[in-house]
Amino acid sequence: MVFRLKLILFLVLHFLPKVKSSMVSLNNNGYEDIVIAINPSVPENETLIQRIKEMVTEASTYLFHATERRVYFRNVSILIPVTWESKSEYLMPKQESYDQADVIVADPYLKYGDDPYTLQYGQCGEKGQYIHFTPNFLLTDNMSIYGPRGKVFVHEWAHLRWGVFDEYNVDQPFYISRKNTIEATRCSTHITGMNVVFNECKGGSCITRQCRRDSKTGLYEAKCTFIPNKSQTARDSIMFMQNLNSVTEFCTAKTHNIEAPNLQNKMCNHKSTWDVIKESDDFQNASPMTGTNLPPHPTFSLLKSKHRVVCLVLDKSGSMNTVDHLVSTRLLRMNQAAELYLIQIIEKGSMVGMVTFDSTAEIQNKLTKVINDNTYLKLTANLPKIASGGTSICNGLKAGFQAITYSNLSTFGAEIILLTDGEDDAISSCFEDIKQSGVIIHTIALGPSAAKELETLSNMTGGLRFYANKDINGLIDAFSRISSRSGNISQQALQLESKALNITRREWINGTVPVDSTIGNDTFFVVTWTIRKPEIILQDPKGKIYKTSDFKDDKLNIHSARLRIPDIAETGTWTYSLLNNHPNSQLLTVTMTTRARSPATLPIIATAHMNQNTAHYPSPMIVYARVSQGFLPVLGVNVTAIIETQDGQQVTLELWDNGIGADTVKNDGIYSRYFTDYHGNGRYSLKVHVQARKNTARLSLRQQPNKALYIPGYVENGKIILNPLRPEVKDDVAESKMEEFSRLTSGGSFTVLGVPPKGNQTHVFPPGKIEDLEAEFKGDHIQLLWTAPGNVLDKGKAKSYNIRISKCFLDLQKDFDIAASVNTSALIPKEAGSKEIFEFKPEYFKIENGTKFYIAIQAINEANLTSEVSNIVQATKFIPPKETSIPALGTNISAISLTVLGLAAILSVF
Repeated sequence: MVFRLKLILFLVLHFLPKVKSSMVSLNNNGYEDIVIAINPSVPENETLIQRIKEMVTEASTYLFHATERRVYFRNVSILIPVTWESKSEYLMPKQESYDQADVIVADPYLKYGDDPYTLQYGQCGEKGQYIHFTPNFLLTDNMSIYGPRGKVFVHEWAHLRWGVFDEYNVDQPFYISRKNTIEATRCSTHITGMNVVFNECKGGSCITRQCRRDSKTGLYEAKCTFIPNKSQTARDSIMFMQNLNSVTEFCTAKTHNIEAPNLQNKMCNHKSTWDVIKESDDFQNASPMTGTNLPPHPTFSLLKSKHRVVCLVLDKSGSMNTVDHLVSTRLLRMNQAAELYLIQIIEKGSMVGMVTFDSTAEIQNKLTKVINDNTYLKLTANLPKIASGGTSICNGLKAGFQAITYSNLSTFGAEIILLTDGEDDAISSCFEDIKQSGVIIHTIALGPSAAKELETLSNMTGGLRFYANKDINGLIDAFSRISSRSGNISQQALQLESKALNITRREWINGTVPVDSTIGNDTFFVVTWTIRKPEIILQDPKGKIYKTSDFKDDKLNIHSARLRIPDIAETGTWTYSLLNNHPNSQLLTVTMTTRARSPATLPIIATAHMNQNTAHYPSPMIVYARVSQGFLPVLGVNVTAIIETQDGQQVTLELWDNGIGADTVKNDGIYSRYFTDYHGNGRYSLKVHVQARKNTARLSLRQQPNKALYIPGYVENGKIILNPLRPEVKDDVAESKMEEFSRLTSGGSFTVLGVPPKGNQTHVFPPGKIEDLEAEFKGDHIQLLWTAPGNVLDKGKAKSYNIRISKCFLDLQKDFDIAASVNTSALIPKEAGSKEIFEFKPEYFKIENGTKFYIAIQAINEANLTSEVSNIVQATKFIPPKETSIPALGTNISAISLTVLGLAAILSVF
């Protein structure tokens, strides 16, 4: 038994993915199994494939030199969408999918722009989600704007693989250095250029003038732009301007600009990008290659996506007769969820089969193409009615393979949904068969005793993992999350409502569900019960009423009734009322699903996950939820995470998109929060509910973070050579208001290890780090602003603050505690997430024009644990010269000769 436990732990840790299931591995200095997937909406274009190959080949050599001969790209799979014509050279995908690709090629939503970027949720050193290139970026000549595409790919790969951040800051492009000079936010400071303001650009010519200081901040005015010299000697950094010819390296500890107010310094505590990269898992065992030869060029495999193949492998062993929480048997709950999946979630055109198992297994349905209602009836009719016998998961999986291959289809890329509540000592005996099959296994663990190896099956095959225990809707939520991985969002089912209601005798319960204008096709409203069917009234926004008689009962006696809304569901608020007409209390559930209104309308979607699949106490976990339409973030919505612990308790967390604590970037549509409420060891589950009230939700059209910088132009021989102007989103249209909507999604399951028994847990979590400290002189006082952390990371409120001040940045950074202390006796911390304002007069310091202070802060909690030191801010006493010595804003000083690339050269001198 001890050996088996060690084997399970080894397998769980060995196959443990962080954030998402990338297939990439690093072997003998070469990256293998990189997946680049083309979105199904992209028109067929062979040139696009060629451009991808050229970019990766160029990037491989560049990466090899940038990492000092440590890594390169060895092999890459390009996933061709199912919408393209088949060709003999296209191979069958194995576990590769658009949904899990490392790089996606897709059009921007609303023609937002072609800036390459990386979707990056996590903290410093954590891997990102994916890199996004547009077809236009790959097919057009944009060398002068971004540099060679291979260099751009390396810039984005550093985001994706090593969790480093950009070294520019479009919101704060300049800062005052400790030498009292105004510097462009960059790394390294050896990159040279000019600072100018573009007054007016017409017909290919622009009028510029020198930048002026702002009288309040001492920095350059808001419109000032840094234009780099085309000829440079600086070799770093790739994370600032990879487009410069001389730039071939990452900033190192020697060249890193620790003062620059960029995301790299904020997120990585002023570490250089190269230092973070060297600490990554990739570099722990990747020594520089010997010799002088370059590595071989990468090889490419072209894989053609196929239509979806899914086989349900369902447990009907004796333990499925267990009645959970005096509600209903596990078998009944499984059948309700499986029926919903087969009728409402699986996409039309998919091939679906079913296997049931106990100690033996039986194929109930060979693969059947989902075409119409008759298909659903044929599939659901074979859901198991009786539970008995032992549990052999391997027999169930092998029968699943057979159900797929009976139709002369390969198991490569096929999906199995495995649901079980039991243990199986022999499950590891079929691991090798599973690896060889190329199948993707999504696992659903029902109850606390389900086999511990289920997570290993999901991790080794790139599948999803779920856990359902006391949450009566947990199984329905899990099945609803297992949608197509093809990238065609318009086909995917979306959950609008999932609610369990304990209703007493003769009680009515009411609720509402908003249906927004991006959805409404294939809409279902489902009610389940435990004793007797309730009275049901459903009313659409125009007043049409559907009654109990309109709902179809299932034919399997599984206590569910379903209404399919005819045609397209009306936009607006739907209202439902349920009456428990049984003399005893009973539990009712309500589920509503739908799809995109049309293939041309991208729906609002929500996705959720934890930052890793396993938590080792006392490390905190982070909950992430992304709300978006197309690739654009949705802001201003209420996002609530519901975490079911291993013992069935529910923890509710409001997630934030404020750039504080666990949240990396403010207003990027990624809502985050720390999770620390551990209730024992075992499996936990996550689901997220998103609600938007009318006129509070906004669709953001602003630039994505973590992207290759769009270079406005270069200085060459004293002249500014401009690139075509980037189409900017004006402030008045940068955010558009959205209607009321609701989404619900499962974030899967995660495992918690190492939690001590109750009573032995001590205070281990300090307050969260303050990351948004700001400082400004107000007369002779300094005003500080920041967001309050919590008593435990980002929850509760701290006991006190420790503020330190110094005239030396390095002193404050290296030895915070010896810097001068600020009296904070009158400062009482507020609740986490609140805005704090504090003013003080610096003591023991002479203040005159140009006096500069550096300030940082720590929070202290009730257990006297201290937070990390905050971001270090600068406050400069700036007394502007008399107005006569500085030209007024708008005065034309002098113009610089300009040439615009791609346009007729026009010289404008004033």
